[in-house]
Parts: sequence; structure tokens; C-alpha cells
Amino acid sequence: MSNNRFAAVVQLIDTANSKDPRADPDDPGGCPAALLYGQRMAAMLEEFDPSADDLLRIAVRAHHIERWTRPRADYPAGRAGYLKWRADLKRFHAAQTSDLMREAGYAADDIERVAALIRKEGLKRDPQAQTLEDVACLVFLKHYAADFIADHDDTKVIGILAKTARKMSPEGVSRAAALPLPERLGRLLTSAVA
Repeated sequence: MSNNRFAAVVQLIDTANSKDPRADPDDPGGCPAALLYGQRMAAMLEEFDPSADDLLRIAVRAHHIERWTRPRADYPAGRAGYLKWRADLKRFHAAQTSDLMREAGYAADDIERVAALIRKEGLKRDPQAQTLEDVACLVFLKHYAADFIADHDDTKVIGILAKTARKMSPEGVSRAAALPLPERLGRLLTSAVA
């Protein structure tokens, strides 16, 4: 029963994310960006912690569910607008995932646990919340950071990467240092964590 519920909720998450109208620019098959992101998160979790339980696997796969429906442009410019957007996103992703878990037959305590992970409650104190954060940072570095940093000078990038590294565990930072990154990104990451 548990495996059936897990398979069902993963299918529901992937179906929701497959509706993303944006294709991932690096995927020649034109995979919806949100679907590919969830798959990359799941793959990175498998590398980082192959013994992760199903609840963490759900949280990792769904932590950006339907993000394209809440664009950053809908919020005011500046840091306050950005922080409001991020806080609203955590609640939105947790609520969307909770609905799908209910549909798949999960109990209330399991649903709340996944929602808490998606909201990153207890970051730095809860090992599973920290794993989710490490995985998200590793996926960013491996798949998205090179394009993201292209528009910024080295000083700005080092600051961004230092903030990213501060959110990670020592194991996460170690894994990040071992990623095969483009030269500029790798060099700036080394400077950021020094």
C-alpha cells in the first residue's frame, strides 16, 4: 500500500509539473521546466542520500510544484518583495503537495511532515529539512547557476554563492566542491566558500 501511495503521489506531482508552459532551455526534448526540475531534484537526492524515506522524497520532488503559476514579477521589486514572494511560495508549494498527498491516501501526520519540510521548518536543526536544502543548492549549482551568473560580475556572484553555501551543511558544501562545474562557476564557488 505504501509503495502504491508513493507512486501515486509522484505521478500526481509530475502531472502537475508537466503543465508548465515553459520548456527547459537545456533539454533538447523540450521537457516542461518544472517537470525536469523535479526529476533533477529526485536524482540528486538519490545521489546525496539513497536511504531517504518516502516523505523526504515527496518533499524534494514537489518543493517547487507549479512554481510558474506564482511569478516573481507579481511582487514588488527589491528585497522585501523577494522575501514575500519566497515565503508565499513555500506556503503554496506545501499546500499543493498536501492536496496531492490527500488524494493519494496519505495520513494527516505524513502530510504535515512533508509540508513542514517544503516550508523548510527547522533548517539547520532538522536533518531532513537540511538535506532538502542541500539537494536544492546542489541542483542549482549543477544545472542552473552557470546561466544565472552570466549576467553578474564576479563580486556579485561570489556573494550569491557564499549565501548559497551558508545554507548548506558541511557535507553539502563538500559535494558542491566535487561537482563538475564550468570554469568560472567553479572558480567563483571556491572563492565563495574560502
